[in-house]
Amino acid sequence: MNTPGATLLIDSQCSLGEGATWCAASGQFWWTDIEGKKLWRHDPRDGSTDSFAMPERLACFTPCADARFLLLGLASRLAFYEIATGAIETIMEVEADLPTRLNDGRCDREGRFVFGTKHDVDDAQAIGGFYRLNRDLSLERLPLGNCAISNSIGFSPDGKTMYYCDSPTRQIRVCDYATFANDRVFVELADATGVPDGSIVDADGGLWNAQWGGARVVRYAPDGRETARIGMPTAQPSCAAFGGEDLSTLYVTTARIGLDETDAHAGGVFVATPGARGIAEAVFAGKA
Repeated sequence: MNTPGATLLIDSQCSLGEGATWCAASGQFWWTDIEGKKLWRHDPRDGSTDSFAMPERLACFTPCADARFLLLGLASRLAFYEIATGAIETIMEVEADLPTRLNDGRCDREGRFVFGTKHDVDDAQAIGGFYRLNRDLSLERLPLGNCAISNSIGFSPDGKTMYYCDSPTRQIRVCDYATFANDRVFVELADATGVPDGSIVDADGGLWNAQWGGARVVRYAPDGRETARIGMPTAQPSCAAFGGEDLSTLYVTTARIGLDETDAHAGGVFVATPGARGIAEAVFAGKA
């Protein structure tokens, strides 16, 4: 069941590395350091890595159909970001009346951006929610209940199934995406350590979940069985994405926040080749 472990690719020393994203159009890997207020980019063709300062914490993002832009999920708002100039165009604030910030997010297979929020305190309570930004830039709250720390948002290859979690519950849930019916527990973490963080779905419908505090990324088959496990050399993996020319490289972001200096490469980006292939993830269709 175990697969070869992950190795360090970029020693980026992110405080809270997150949002692992492979951009098929550019052939580049992107991620964010939420607490460092930076957007990062790596080009595996020439090995270059650079970062861009953000005006506030950047929690999640996605490429747009117009490849000049990213859709940003900043702590307080959704916005478009022009990559070449750094110009930011606010779309709307989110949960402005609550002490929350945006957290996990990913496009569904139709190019709509689905994201959640988190209570922005150490002892997070379930006051946030899950949302969808549609192509016409209308925002709707999804009927998935409240959450303390949204995570693990992902979609089956056919787009009919949605995965999500509220991390403190240590459960990943699944529902029928068209109606949000048949909402049920997909996986409950059996290990004593670790909580579910970001996820990515592979071409066979397996869900790869980064497990914060557990030093592992775990694959679950569509029926919830664990089928593979990647050991991480640092304690806090946060998100995963398949990339590379054939989408067979698994990129994993990590965080160093709350760890001591003995975890030397915490906050870096790691890679593994687990023998699975990803899907070319949808881009946001509302900026074309």
